[in-house]
Amino acid sequence: MANIGILSFLYFTGIALMLAFNELIYRRLQAKGEITRKFAHFTSTLAVVPFPYIFTSHWYVLILASIFFAFLFVTQYSKKLKSIHDINRKSIGSYLLPLSIYLTFFISVKLENKFIFILPMLILGICDPMAAILGMNIKKHNGCIKLFGYKLNKTRLGTAAFLATSFIISLIALYFHREVFDLKTFLLAGSIAIVTASAELIGWRGSDNLSIPVSAVIVLVLFL
Repeated sequence: MANIGILSFLYFTGIALMLAFNELIYRRLQAKGEITRKFAHFTSTLAVVPFPYIFTSHWYVLILASIFFAFLFVTQYSKKLKSIHDINRKSIGSYLLPLSIYLTFFISVKLENKFIFILPMLILGICDPMAAILGMNIKKHNGCIKLFGYKLNKTRLGTAAFLATSFIISLIALYFHREVFDLKTFLLAGSIAIVTASAELIGWRGSDNLSIPVSAVIVLVLFL
């Protein structure tokens, strides 16, 4: 238990240092808040991927998630940590990320399957920032997607990038997990890519931080 406590402290310290570094980049290089926010999303989400090999109980993850939820809440309303909060849109994504991490971890612990946590976190950590950055920075031939006559705040290139990277990540991860490359591996990777890309596409005000991993978990639980 003492070792797990030390690891929890190291994780907390590491993510806090990452956020401090991110804030330094925002201030010194005058980087856009959207970019530094996605960098923080990428690094913090990938940092939790080893959680199933470190924490045997979901309570440790709940404590860490609660601390960072409170930290984000305080910094937003005190107008601090602008590298995360300085965006020109309303979003609850930063608050949903700790919840998403904990909920996915909780399910993986109860089902005694580490992979159910690892793959959704990889997709959330890599595909979502890639889709956002490409969607924001490439304007030519990259209009917003219309669904049933309603214009979504998602671009064609961003969604295509999410779909492709989600499929590739899922295919590689499933191959190593199942130790076989067969039709099921291919179809399951395709299903996860389509479902998570759809969750990202219809995500509203950052809700995709929760809907992406949850949708991946549902596919894995049903078909893995």
